[in-house]
Amino acid sequence: MELQYFKYELQFKRPGGTSRGVLFSKETWLLQLREGNKVGYGECGLLRGLSADDRPDYEDMLRWLQTEGVNRPEIVYAALREFPSIQMGWETAIRSLQASHPMVLFPSDFTEGTTGIPINGLIWMGEKGFMKQQIKEKLDQGFRCIKLKIGALHFEDELEILKNLRQEYDAQTLEIRVDANGAFDSSNALNKLNQLYGIKLHSIEQPIAKNQPDKMSVLCKNTPLPIALDEELIGVFDLANQAELLDYIQPQYIVLKPSFVGGFTGTEQWIRLAQERNIDWWATSALESDIGLNAIAQWTATMNTHLPQGLGTGSLYTNNFESPLEVKQAALWYQPEAGWQPPLALKEAFAF
Repeated sequence: MELQYFKYELQFKRPGGTSRGVLFSKETWLLQLREGNKVGYGECGLLRGLSADDRPDYEDMLRWLQTEGVNRPEIVYAALREFPSIQMGWETAIRSLQASHPMVLFPSDFTEGTTGIPINGLIWMGEKGFMKQQIKEKLDQGFRCIKLKIGALHFEDELEILKNLRQEYDAQTLEIRVDANGAFDSSNALNKLNQLYGIKLHSIEQPIAKNQPDKMSVLCKNTPLPIALDEELIGVFDLANQAELLDYIQPQYIVLKPSFVGGFTGTEQWIRLAQERNIDWWATSALESDIGLNAIAQWTATMNTHLPQGLGTGSLYTNNFESPLEVKQAALWYQPEAGWQPPLALKEAFAF
C-alpha cells in the first residue's frame, strides 16, 4: 500500500465562536491510500488547542505512517494510540480502500438515501444579536432540536435568550441543548444549573473544565439538569481508565467525537462502557470536512441511536468538498445520485 497525506485549511463562511475564541479557519489533514487500482480516503480531524494529539510530533507520526506503518497494518492502531485523529483517518482510509465505492463506507438505508439522520441545529457563541439571528435561521429551517454554545456572554444575557426562546416554544415543540465547553466556575456551577433547570433544557455539555473529577462527580450527582461529558473524554485512552472515569463521575450522557477518541474502534469502546452503565450518548463531528463528516454520519446511521446527532457542520465552510451530504428537514441526508467533487486546491489528489 502507498499513503499520501495533505494538509488543508478549511475556511469558515463566517467566524464561529468556541471556547478557544473566534475561528476563521480550521486545519485538517487528508489521507489518500492506494493499493493496486483501488483508492481509499480518510481525514484526520485535528482541532488545535483541543485534540489530545495537538502535539509537535503530529506530522512526524503521519510520516511514520506513510513510510513504515502503511506496510505494517497489524500494529498501526496500537502505535497511534495517543493520536486519535490519525487513528480515525487511517481507519476511514482502510475501510474506504476496501469498499466497493470509496465513499460508501457503511452501507445502510442512509447511504441508499431513504433515511435521514436527525440532527441538532448548532448555534455558535457570539454577541446576543448574532445568536438570536442564528436561532431564527435554524427555526425557519425546521429544526426542533437546537444546541447553543454558552459561556461567551454574561450568564444573565444567555439566560435571557434561553428564557425568551422557551416562552415562544415549549419543551414538546423545541428541544434545547446547551454546551458550556467548561466555561462555568465549579464554585457556582450548581447555582447556574439550577437556574437553567427552570427553562426545561434537554442537557448541558461539559459545564466545568475537564480534569476536575471530584467536582464533576459531585455536580453530576446533584444536578437538576442532565450533564453530558465531552472534553472530559479527550486523552483517556486506556479501557480501565475510561471505565473508572464513568464509574466515578456517573454522567447522564457522553458526547462522542470519533476524531477525538480513536476512530470508530475507540468510539465503540466508549459506547460499550456507557451502555453497561445505562449512560446514553450521541455523536458529533469535530468540524471535519465532508470526507470525515461522511464517514461519521454513515457509521452513526448503523448504530441505532434515537437521539439527534451533532452532524450539521458540512455547510460551515466556503471550500469544502462537494458531496452527497445535504441538510434538509432538520436531518442529514445522503443523496446517492449526487457525486463527489474536491475543492480546486485538491483536484489532482482527489479524483473520485
